Amino acid sequence: MEKSINAVGFTLEQKQSDMIESKLKRIAYAEDLIINLTMRIKHDKAYSVETTVNFRWGSQAHVSNEDFDFGAALNKNMDMLDQKINKEKEKKQEK
Repeated sequence: MEKSINAVGFTLEQKQSDMIESKLKRIAYAEDLIINLTMRIKHDKAYSVETTVNFRWGSQAHVSNEDFDFGAALNKNMDMLDQKINKEKEKKQEK
């Protein structure tokens, strides 16, 4: 799985980068299903996290959310992403 993490409007601190890496371990079970993952984090008044995942069979999942706290925004995003990946995985297994 290829990962691309972009910060827009600010520079990611090492602590934030480490937090992202640890949260991405939650979806490690799906690494063989995912071609690439693109995460874009914007910071104006709140943190906006958008993640797009491209699966091996051609489909795509996109989740986005916003929060004033970086950790909370990242957690919400990973919860939603985990659910989308599980749904997509189940759909594929049904076929």
